[in-house]
This record gives sequence, C-alpha cells and structure tokens, in this order.
Amino acid sequence: MRITRHKAVAASAAAAMTVTLTACGSGGGDEADLNGEIDMASQVGYMEDFEAGTSFTATDPVEFSMLYRDHPNYPFQEDWPILQHLKDNQNVTFDFENVPLEDMKQRRSVLISSGEAPEIMPVTYPGDEAPFVSGGALLPISDYVQYMPNFEQKVEEWGLGAEIDAQKQEDGKYYMIPGIHQVTIPGAYTVAIRKDLWDDAGLSEPATWDEFADQLKVIKQKNPDLDYPMTDRWSINGPIEATISAAAPNFGTVAGWGYGLGLQWDQDEGVYEYAGGSDEYKSLVGYFAGLVADGLLDPEALTQEDDQAEQKFASGKAAAIGANDQVILEYRDAFKEIGDDTSEVELLTVPGGPAGDYIAGGSRRESGLMFSAQAAQSDHFLAMLQFVDWLYYSDEGMEFAKWGMEGETFDRDGDKRVLHDDITWGALNPGAPKLLNSDFGYYNGVFSLAHGSTEDLDMSMRSEEAVKYIDAMNATKEELEIPPAVAYDEMEQEQAGLQQTTLQDMTFQATAQFILGDRSMDDWDTFVAELEGAGMQEYVDRANAAAGVTG
Repeated sequence: MRITRHKAVAASAAAAMTVTLTACGSGGGDEADLNGEIDMASQVGYMEDFEAGTSFTATDPVEFSMLYRDHPNYPFQEDWPILQHLKDNQNVTFDFENVPLEDMKQRRSVLISSGEAPEIMPVTYPGDEAPFVSGGALLPISDYVQYMPNFEQKVEEWGLGAEIDAQKQEDGKYYMIPGIHQVTIPGAYTVAIRKDLWDDAGLSEPATWDEFADQLKVIKQKNPDLDYPMTDRWSINGPIEATISAAAPNFGTVAGWGYGLGLQWDQDEGVYEYAGGSDEYKSLVGYFAGLVADGLLDPEALTQEDDQAEQKFASGKAAAIGANDQVILEYRDAFKEIGDDTSEVELLTVPGGPAGDYIAGGSRRESGLMFSAQAAQSDHFLAMLQFVDWLYYSDEGMEFAKWGMEGETFDRDGDKRVLHDDITWGALNPGAPKLLNSDFGYYNGVFSLAHGSTEDLDMSMRSEEAVKYIDAMNATKEELEIPPAVAYDEMEQEQAGLQQTTLQDMTFQATAQFILGDRSMDDWDTFVAELEGAGMQEYVDRANAAAGVTG
C-alpha cells in the first residue's frame, strides 16, 4: 500500500453525468458524453451481479485514491488489520492523501480547487460541498446512486427521502452522500452534572434551561467550595460551541457547532432569517450571559482548553460541564485517578426552552462522502461505487468497519457481539491493553460514517447510560422539520460565502462579548444594526431566493 500524495488528472468541468451499463461508441479513453454514458468495455473490477446484501470483492485488484483524515487519537497505521482485510477480502487498496485533522478542511479545499482531489473524500458534513459544486470539481453522486443498491434500499425502507432531498443543489442534484441512521440519534452533546451534589440538594433532572439555572443557584449556595457551579469546554472556534448548539433548537435558533450557514427557519412564515440577529438568538445568548452575571458559569469556559475544563470538574471546582456519552467516561476516570469514589456523574437530557422541546431536524444524517468529478473517468469507477456502497451502507460492511472481524476482534454470544477481552472501546472492557481504533483501524470515522446506521449497530457499543439518554431524548422531544435546501448558483455561492464568513465572525465575537458581559445586552439593537451594515438582509434575501421561498 502506498501512502503518498495523490496527484489526479484534471477533469472536465462538465462533470454532471449519468452512467449506464451500455457501451457507447466513443471508446474507453474519451470523456463521458452529455448523457453520462461511459464505455463499460473500459471498466475493471466491478461485479456484474452486485446487489443489496452482496459481499463486494473486486474481480480485479483495484486501488482507489482517498483523502484520509488522520485523527490524533488514532494516528494512521499502514499495517492496520482493517486495511489488510480490505486488500485480502475485497481486493481493494488505497492511495491515501494523509492529512492531519486540524488541517483537513483547508487542505481539502486546496485539493478540490486545484483539481487534484482524491476520488473518495470521507468525513464530509452536509454543506461542506456547497462552495465547490458550481466549479465542476465534484461528482454529482445523485446521478449514480442507482449503482448503490444498499444505499437506495435503506433510504427507501427507512423513509429518508426528505433528508436526502435536503442535500440537493441548484441543479437538482446532490454532491455529497451522507451517513444515515435507521432511527433518530439526537445530538450527543449535553451537560454532565455531579449527580451526588444534585441528590444531596434534593434536586431532580431539570425539565427546562430556566430550571437548570435555578438549580445551579441552589448548588452554589449549598457548595461554597465550588469556584463556579458550571464550567465548560469545546470553545476552540467559538464560545462554548457544543453547549449552545445543543440548547439552540429549544430557543428556536441555531448556534455554535450547529450554526451552519447562520440561517434559522421561521416555520410560521416559511422563510429563512439570519440567526445571529434574531430575537431567538438574543434569548439564547442572554440566557448564558445571565449565568455568567449570576456567578453560575465560569467565564473562562469561553476560552479555556478542554483539559483545563476537565481538571476543574474532576477537582471539585465545578459541578456541571459540557459532555457527551464518551467524555463522561473520561470524567469518571479522572475522579478515580484522584481516589474519589463518591462523586457520581450523570448526563442530562437536554432541557427544553422558550421555543419548546425539540431535536434539530435531519438528525438521521451524519458526515458522509464527496467524490472528485474525475472519479467518473476512471476505469474502476463502477467498482468504486460498489465498494463504497458495500463498506458504508451494507449491513456486512458497516459491521466490519465498526466491530472488525469475527474471531479477531469480537465473537458472538447469540445475537450479541462481544469484544475480545484484550480490546477496549468506550465503556467496553475498560483498561484493556488494545484499542479498537488505534490498534486495528476499526471504529474510524473515515471508514464508518455513522458508526453503524442500523439501529442494532448504532446501539451495539453504546453504554446502557447512552442508550437511556437517546431513548429519553426521543421519548420527550419532537424533531423539527427539515427546512428547504439553499441551492446557490456559482455567482451566488461566491457572494454568499464572503458575506457568510463576515457575518459569522461578527456574530461569534459578539456572542462571546455579550455572554462575558464585555458588551451589555442593552446594546443588542446596535449589534443587529452592525450585521445589517455588513449585508445581513441581502444575505438572507439571497438565501430565500436560492431556497425558492418568499414567505
């Protein structure tokens, strides 16, 4: 296997093609015609009998170029078993463009813009593709999903049409194919609390964010040794991005990691408005500003490193912190390391808010895949589509990418998969010497988009606590409708992209200022006027036109 910088041949900008299984007369070396036909005589490695449920094995050895996101928690290993098994069993190897996590977005942009993007680009989130659609550098994957029977079957059987349609661009095609879930998986991010302190104070789980604030006041009063009742983390690119993102749907807006294009959907009016300048966003920001003003939220939470936040929580300086079903295990380990066996940590179901009790729409989509337009010119194009369909969307491929090989990493006990004793992941076999991802390459977001997709696989490695959290979220909350896609043409995308960056930078900076009290909430109207001066209304009008809505 070669670990090299992939250099691709530049492709024609006319990349919107529909492949057919009939040979055309142009010859194998010619570009596809306007109907998208390719000369099947030039194709190698594909299976003629490939269908949903079929195990994929290339009929000839094939090598696909892939943009690999190298995660610091499981650095790339050339000899990972997952790669060896794909070579031995699927007849597939890779030419990797290996990029560190922190450089991924910028490097991907450079590669796509220069026409040198690898064929397969995983770890792509909905919206990442939009800036590159009009330039013709990306494959309109919607033209080819008829050759991905596992994907098509699951979309139909699971009723995912609306989620997939939300990917469509101005030309009616979509250029990114998402990871998908059989059942709604609510956002994993919420707040973890010191359950023992809540119990001592006679407090139960808060139903609303206002109730949570009242509880923090009680915790502060009863535990004077705390520096603050709550600290927080995940503030690298913006203030407390995970927590305000989790809270936002229940305030009627978008924020933090969920800010996206900065547009919030007004369901009553049937139009988009700019989130950062809305009354709903003001309410969200005002809530957290109130926590800081009342001494309930650590002001350093908006800028501190994650390790610093975790240390504060584990050392008893705070009683609540942003969390998910993975880092809560780290919190518990941190307490154990200092000999604290009395502190109990529990995840809160995300509280409701003034707008209601919701889960963001489209939560059955996850990060997915983009493909370079030149992939369609390859003699292994159909084999690539079949392989992608098998690995990312078939039950067999998804189990392999998540759990590994039966007998090597896990065994079965009836219908239950049991990870080998010397291997750990999450809450499974804590303390075991080997890690499923870093030592084997499995449970790797590059090869496992939604870490399972089927309900069975989705839940198979989650702790009982995580399953309980998901069940509680689904039982108590309503999923918001998926708003229409904002599909810009090339010129609109360029104009919108520049404004989006400016408006978001202004919003995130002001959000931090308002929350910290460096800027009074009484100054909100002035802030909105600043957004208007930066083109907010023009940005919103263009988005509504691109979405085909006028209110």
